Amino acid sequence: MTSRSNKQSFASRPGDPDRWIKSADTSARGIAASEFTARLTIDVTPELRGRIKVAAFHRGTTVADMLRELLAREFPADDGDAR
Repeated sequence: MTSRSNKQSFASRPGDPDRWIKSADTSARGIAASEFTARLTIDVTPELRGRIKVAAFHRGTTVADMLRELLAREFPADDGDAR
C-alpha cells in the first residue's frame, strides 16, 4: 500500500478558512480588508454566469462590485420591511 503525500495540491483548502476569508487580498486593490468581512457563495448556471460577466464588462466594473451594488439596492440597511 502506498502512503499519501503531504504535499499540498494546487486546489488545496486553506488551513484556517476564517483567516483566508478575511485575508488582505482586497488591500491590493486599495480596499480595506475590514470593509468586506463576509463571503457569499451561490450556485448559478454557466449561462447566467456568462451573462453576469458580460454585463459587468460592458459597465466597466467587476462582477463582485456590480453584485454588491445590486444587493445593496435590493436590501438597503434602513429597510424595515421584514420579508
